[in-house]
Amino acid sequence: MPQLTKVIYTGRTHTSAGGRDGTARSDDGRLNIALSSPGSSGGGTNPEQLFAAGWSACFIGAMKFAAQKMQITLPDNLAVNAEVDLGTTGTGYGLAARLNVSLPGLDRETAETVVQTAHGTCPYSLATRGNIDVTITVV
Repeated sequence: MPQLTKVIYTGRTHTSAGGRDGTARSDDGRLNIALSSPGSSGGGTNPEQLFAAGWSACFIGAMKFAAQKMQITLPDNLAVNAEVDLGTTGTGYGLAARLNVSLPGLDRETAETVVQTAHGTCPYSLATRGNIDVTITVV
């Protein structure tokens, strides 16, 4: 496993004992949210939604990095729709994920290259590789 040579940023949060039915807030106050279990009537978000949002945002950054290296311009209206599944396994709970990437105006081959390069550098992609089922599709 690669070790960090330089820490660029550390996200810090505090989550109450309610866990999925509690609250979470960041040390800088920029994040302060209610949490609720998926499918419940609670008014908060859940870890799977937060993970999907974080991964898709990071993936867009990785695509921008890839495009810069490839000396191409990405469309302004690019988007990533992320889906994170919570399910059961034979021994407990697990996750699966799908990233549906829209790069309008890019030819299919270029879009696929950008996406595969991004998947090779995105920290979320690297963290999940080999740990959960991940499908990435250019739509």
